[in-house]
Amino acid sequence: MHKIAPSILSADFGNLQRDIEMINASDADWFHVDVMDGVFVPNISFGFPVMKALQKHAQKPLDVHLMIVQPERYFQEFKDAGAEVLTIHYEASTHLHRSIHAIKDLGMKAGVALNPHTPVSLLEDTLADIDLVILMSVNPGFGGQKFIQNTYKKVQQLKALREKVGSDTLIEIDGGVSTSNAAELVKTGADVLVAGNAVFASGDPKATIQQLKQSS
Repeated sequence: MHKIAPSILSADFGNLQRDIEMINASDADWFHVDVMDGVFVPNISFGFPVMKALQKHAQKPLDVHLMIVQPERYFQEFKDAGAEVLTIHYEASTHLHRSIHAIKDLGMKAGVALNPHTPVSLLEDTLADIDLVILMSVNPGFGGQKFIQNTYKKVQQLKALREKVGSDTLIEIDGGVSTSNAAELVKTGADVLVAGNAVFASGDPKATIQQLKQSS
C-alpha cells in the first residue's frame, strides 16, 4: 500500500499545531517537510525552530526534503530535529555516495531527489544504497504548480532501474499531486505521494488524505 505524506509547507502556520494534529489523526503515513534556503531554489521556507515544533507534536515520521546547497553541513542537526528520512538533491550534492552513507550512518533513511530535467539514469551507480528517490513533478521552490506529465515516464524508468539493480528503493512523487492523478501515479509505480495544496486547500483535508490513500 502506498504512503501519503502531506506537505507541511502548505499548512496554516498560524494554526500549525492544529494542522499537525489533523495529520496525526488522518490516514497519512508521514509528514513531508520541505526545507528551502533561497539559494538552491528561489524561495525560503523554514528552519530548525519549526522542525522542533513539528518534532514535539508529530506522531508520524518526518520525511525531510532538503532543497539547499551544501546539505551535508546540517545532517546531524536534522537528525536531532527529528528527521527519519532525509533527502538531498542530486543537483546539490558533489559527493553523492559519501552523503548518502553519512545520512545512513546517523540512523536516518537516505533519499535523493531529482529535478524534472535530471535523468533517472544518473542514479544507476548509487541506487542500491538509496532508500528513497523523490521525483520532482514540478520545478522545486513553490507550491501550487502544475503537474509535469513527463513524470509518469520517469516513474516507469526508475521502476525499471530499481529492478535492474535489485533495489527496494521507494519512489516518491513531489509536486502537483492530487486526487485526479494519484491513482495513475500509484498504478505507474509510485510508493509515496506528497500532497500539499491538494490537502490543505481542501474543504475536508482528512477526507482528501483518505481519498489519496485509497487511490489505486
